[in-house]
Amino acid sequence: MTAFGRFDPVSLDALVAEASLLTRVDRKYVVPRAGLDPVLAALDPGTRVLEIDGARDFAYESVYFDTPDLLSFRMAAQPRRRRFKLRTRSYLDTGTSYLEIKTRGARGTTVKDRDEYDPRHRDRLTDDARDDVANALATIGVASDRADELDATLLTRYRRATLLAADSTGRATVDIALEWIEPDGQGFALPGLTIVETKSGARPSDVDRALWRAGHRPATVSKYATGLAALHPALPRNRWARLLRGPFDSSQRTAPTTHPTIATPKEDASCADTPTTALSRTVAA
Repeated sequence: MTAFGRFDPVSLDALVAEASLLTRVDRKYVVPRAGLDPVLAALDPGTRVLEIDGARDFAYESVYFDTPDLLSFRMAAQPRRRRFKLRTRSYLDTGTSYLEIKTRGARGTTVKDRDEYDPRHRDRLTDDARDDVANALATIGVASDRADELDATLLTRYRRATLLAADSTGRATVDIALEWIEPDGQGFALPGLTIVETKSGARPSDVDRALWRAGHRPATVSKYATGLAALHPALPRNRWARLLRGPFDSSQRTAPTTHPTIATPKEDASCADTPTTALSRTVAA
């Protein structure tokens, strides 16, 4: 992403140290690709961009898991206070993967469990992973045996750059080259779209203000739920109706440029005995 060339670099360690943002407000924006450059040009010149080994944007892949009746999707579509999202997230440039489950309980507390995962099995759940997920589901009142029903439902791929505000009080991620692919190989890409997510304290960040000045407002968007609703018009879609009629409309989509395959559920028995360590946990009110 050449638009980031005007910014000085920041290392990953410095980014984490300067903007850990344990208490934060997250906002997401759906921005046309052509509208991104003016926003970046309006940012404070002291803004920095994450750089690792000379690279400033990185390839991500997420595999989302759900039950046959799409319990996770439907909890988001309602939306219900109790809900969960389960995925593996892989950093394709480094070949590392993590298993992440995010749960939200009746009191509105969000808990995110995350730990390293064998990248060879990122499109399936090991027995140990299912045990961890079962425990997490039980905490929000979902029957733990529903973890046995979970299988890969949707894969997303994109490239991400990360910005650190000039005053180090906020950061933002910018995702481009967005693709959604189902286990049967069906899917779509949105080459003309970017998803920007800002993370700041109580006050909006410089990126938020630059987006607002350019006419962009926060949007309710989920790569998993919005993408699945776009692929299946019969699914509940009111929560994302505006996006599905606009930037996610079929007229904006193209075929994916990559065709990664997701394993047939439970077809590889070799992953059953692969150990995973206990998930690390973060909690946010």
